[in-house]
Amino acid sequence: MSENKTFYITTPIYYPSDKLHIGHSYTTVACDALARFKRMQGHDVMFLTGTDEHGQKIQDKATAKGVTPKQYVDEIVEGQGGVKDLWKLLDISYDRFIRTTDDYHVESCQKIFQTLYDQGDIYKSVYKGHYCKPCESFWTDSQLVEGKCPDCGREVYDAEEEAYFFKTSKYADRLLKLYQENPQFIQPETRKNEMIAFINQGLQDTCVSRTTVPWGIPVPFDTKHTMYVWVDALSNYISALGYGNNAYNDYDKFWPANIHMVGKEILRFHTILWPAMLMALDLPLPDRVFGHGWLLLDGGKMSKSKGNVVDPVVLCDRYSVDAIRYFLLREIPFGNDGIFSNEALINRINSDLANDLGNLLSRTVAMIEKYFGGTLPAERTAGEFDQDLIDTVCAMPAKVTECMDNLLIPQATQEIFKAIQRANKYIDETAPWALAKDEANKPRLAMVLYNLCESLRMAAILLTPFLPSTTVKMAEQLGLPQDSLRFDALTFGAKTEYTVQKGEALFPRIDAAKELAELAAEQEAKAKAAQAEAEKQAAAAMAQDAEPIEHLPEITIDDFCKVELRVAKVLTCETLKESKKLLKMTLFDGERERTILSGIAKWYKPEDMIGRNVGIVANLAPRPMMKGKYVSEGMVMAADMPDGGASVLFFPDDVKPGSGIH
Repeated sequence: MSENKTFYITTPIYYPSDKLHIGHSYTTVACDALARFKRMQGHDVMFLTGTDEHGQKIQDKATAKGVTPKQYVDEIVEGQGGVKDLWKLLDISYDRFIRTTDDYHVESCQKIFQTLYDQGDIYKSVYKGHYCKPCESFWTDSQLVEGKCPDCGREVYDAEEEAYFFKTSKYADRLLKLYQENPQFIQPETRKNEMIAFINQGLQDTCVSRTTVPWGIPVPFDTKHTMYVWVDALSNYISALGYGNNAYNDYDKFWPANIHMVGKEILRFHTILWPAMLMALDLPLPDRVFGHGWLLLDGGKMSKSKGNVVDPVVLCDRYSVDAIRYFLLREIPFGNDGIFSNEALINRINSDLANDLGNLLSRTVAMIEKYFGGTLPAERTAGEFDQDLIDTVCAMPAKVTECMDNLLIPQATQEIFKAIQRANKYIDETAPWALAKDEANKPRLAMVLYNLCESLRMAAILLTPFLPSTTVKMAEQLGLPQDSLRFDALTFGAKTEYTVQKGEALFPRIDAAKELAELAAEQEAKAKAAQAEAEKQAAAAMAQDAEPIEHLPEITIDDFCKVELRVAKVLTCETLKESKKLLKMTLFDGERERTILSGIAKWYKPEDMIGRNVGIVANLAPRPMMKGKYVSEGMVMAADMPDGGASVLFFPDDVKPGSGIH
């Protein structure tokens, strides 16, 4: 076992969304597995997570819901089904949960800001540029991609306001030197190259305050300003340890962090702005920042705005928490994007958890009960195939440890399941059912089943960080005390006696075809319900925002029947020198050509109209226009638009001119 030492791991503090999806869970589950693994190795672990609760997005969402920003975030973080409930459901073993609205965090941030200002690293100026609200990022003209945010691809808006700036540019050379001298600081390697390119294109000073967003931490010496959300959020990694406050006293023990685990979309803040701030404060830098990829659905990033989120609560209820944890840790290539699909989830549950692990435990326990009444005898005889199994199982701890130290989490799970698969093969090789037919073979049979128990015991120890609930069930069926799942027991043969007790299947096999059909039907029903709800809300919003309509006096059906509405084809169309508003059209109404002048020139060009079928009022009395130079024989039908424009009523090409409109 490793000598006792500290290990500090952080997830990004999450923007509290009112719809948490499986993508939010990915990073936290990975950090939880690492934290549990380090604890089992004997490290004193600090695992930090939390919520990032300030900024314009929160302010706008709270306003839309008619509540204060604090009320909004309180409900999402602490309320039923909120962030803390999700982490409890997923068995996340965090040591500390920070909210950026916590008083002690506010105190620390204000002290940090004041220090940076006093020493000249923060100065007042005017920000003029572009701002992406979803990313809460400022961008220059050169950084935009096709005029949009380079991170998320969404629209940006022009912003100009008085602001304070942090001298990020001052630290450009030191940052590049940091990357060169500490190649492990940014991982994976491709992410480091992106940051180097970003700096080399010309590192700008960072806007660190807003005057137009009151929901934030006030700048201590200029309270009309609030701190830019990223300065606030990044400081949590040290404020949570007690830096600049008296709430905790762990800074000297745990800082610098061993690893910041972040999504690739926020890596720039963690590897440029954050280390630059620490350099300015003359504080140690974290050992490593790992930028993982996204969990994608059908090739696109999960997003509530796209309507493609997957509810982790529903998945856990349907398949179990450990099944979802295992899928995230095993299926997603750490550091790259991964794809979620129901089919991939079901296949992984069936192949690894039900067939390999569950079946191995079930067969082993059942054979011990059947052939020895549940207790293995002490008399055992070694034989062929034993050593190969033992060698595979004994190699497992070192391989798993190496993978976890290098953040190769999927590979770590693979190493465990290689041993499990080897044990299943061992059953086929030794054929215990054949040995049981002859009483003389009982010592050999006992050894075979003992080797299987030891293989399962060592696998259970190493699986505990990944499948914490499952390994408890494994221990119960193997007759192991709960405190025996320790790393210091990772020696083959350490447990000499076994009395087993059969339990429920760890992971019942799923009928994939039936399950996928049910899921498809449920998703279709949910999609229809969501569409209906969206249309209902849109209609309600339109009704709420609608301006009063000026109505004409009521008419009878006889009055309406006097209006002849027909389809006509536009044969020619031209602008008029005498008017910027009018288009002059020649139309065929099914029996003759007629001329109509329509005031749509501001929104339609002649080429937009020629050859199109339009609706006209066909029996409108001819009206001289332009001082009698032209006569308009009808009216083209069009709808008013919200921006004051007009939208012409077009009909498909296969509608015959002269057709009535009813």
